[in-house]
Order: sequence, then C-alpha cells, then structure tokens
Amino acid sequence: MAFASDNLYPVGGNPKKGNAPTLWLYWTTDSAATVDTVGYFDNGTTTNTGMRGLMSIGDVVMRVTVDSVTAPTSVTSAGLHIVSGNSSGIIDVNDATALSTTDTD
Repeated sequence: MAFASDNLYPVGGNPKKGNAPTLWLYWTTDSAATVDTVGYFDNGTTTNTGMRGLMSIGDVVMRVTVDSVTAPTSVTSAGLHIVSGNSSGIIDVNDATALSTTDTD
C-alpha cells in the first residue's frame, strides 16, 4: 500500500509551524521498513502529496500497522518514527522505535 494521506492525522487538529514538533497518528498496512523509506510520505521522490509543507524535522509519527485499514481485525506492529529530513522537499523518517503490540491476557 502506498502512503494514504486520509490515514494520517495531526494530534490536536491542524498542524501549525511553531517551536514544537507535531505529533501525527498514522495507520497503514505497510511495515515499519516501508514507512521509513525516504520519500514514503511523498509517494516516491517526485510526487508532492501535500505533506512537504506540513511535516517538519522533529515531528513524530506514531504508526500502527493493521491487517486492513478499512476494517481492521488485528494490529501487526506499531512504532514511532521521527521526521529526520525534508531535504529538497523529500520527507524522510528514521527507523521506527517499536511499540509493543503484545496482549498476554
């Protein structure tokens, strides 16, 4: 699945440029390795999805990978990605810091 802007939401409403990073919530069927590929949020390095003007270095993306975005029945992984680059307008996020999705009860 390619990046889908409909599945990305800023916490607290519309993001604004300021002195604090924006926290984004994102769910997808893509793996952490796919999401942290340079240009993922641009659908490749040549397509401007509109995120280039919204995401800034230091923003945090909380990714939840599910089996189906339209009707999820399970979470396969989750993690935090930090926007580490916006060079020449191409968004790059770091490797994910994994969040536990284990439920032992």
